Amino acid sequence: MTGNTGNTGNTGNTGNTGNTGNAGINGDAGGGWFVPDRADFPFSLEVTQDEIEIGTLRRPVFIRDETPAGATRKRIAFRSADAPTGRPLAFENRAWAGRWYAYRVLREFAATPWDTDGLNDALAQILLDLRGPAGGPTGQELELETLVVLARDERASAMAEILAQDVEFITAFMEALSMTPGSHPRTYRVLHAASLVGSFAALRFKEAFDRPRPSFLCPALMPPVPVPGHASFPSGHATQSRLMARCVAFALRLSGLPHAERRPVNETLKALARRVARNREIAGLHYPSDSVAGRRLANAVFETLARHSGDGLSRRHYALPAFGDAVIKAAREFNPDLVLPPETP
Repeated sequence: MTGNTGNTGNTGNTGNTGNTGNAGINGDAGGGWFVPDRADFPFSLEVTQDEIEIGTLRRPVFIRDETPAGATRKRIAFRSADAPTGRPLAFENRAWAGRWYAYRVLREFAATPWDTDGLNDALAQILLDLRGPAGGPTGQELELETLVVLARDERASAMAEILAQDVEFITAFMEALSMTPGSHPRTYRVLHAASLVGSFAALRFKEAFDRPRPSFLCPALMPPVPVPGHASFPSGHATQSRLMARCVAFALRLSGLPHAERRPVNETLKALARRVARNREIAGLHYPSDSVAGRRLANAVFETLARHSGDGLSRRHYALPAFGDAVIKAAREFNPDLVLPPETP
């Protein structure tokens, strides 16, 4: 029975709503290497030419209270001198890893009135439409029949993709974009932000509707991966993958590249998003209607993320400046010749 300790892996199933795990793509997670030191002679004891231990050397960083008059919340600044003219020494924006920067976008998104009655009811209607005529098979029963056929006819062939996409699929998007976290760090931020915000939105409505998983109704579906520890509707994978595709398409549009250059990428990412969602159906983890709802939800979330005035090339014009900053800089990665207006403080 000691083998059952492997079941502790299921604690990671919150990651099955998407890519918050991403153990395989930590290229910018702020770690990734090991620096050894000596027990008998730690590196900090090295000395300068004038015999000063380097461990005693400090950069001057002053903590200042720069709260504006009348403000209700204190504002702290870090400067090179204890004066307002000191050089700012805050943790740099570019140093935020993609997966952690995503939480800055999520904070702004969560503060908006995105969770509307209209969105709730639109998703609810997808479920209500499954009830079917009196005396006939319901839409849900027909969906289950479809899932049984998919498991029989396609699961074996799709297994590699099902397993690869179970916990994360940002890797697949990066491959489609011919990018790495190092080559396109801002696009990587956009992918992570879309993944996290999509997961947040999907979990909100999973809680609201609490739809049982297909394998609860039809145990014979026997999903080949652990059934996630949250409700079925809407599909988190469908929500996130669709939102990721739309956010990258938006960055490409901002880049100013011709349609002929953008279209192959956009169509590839849309197809990838559909495939990610359908693989969850083949695995018996989601109904097709879960995927439909996920795409509907992603479209609504995207409208909130991308809301802006003007031409969309200034972060100040975005309702969510953290997302605006990331997507504008992602556009520059696709087109280095893109000219951006100067930003004012």
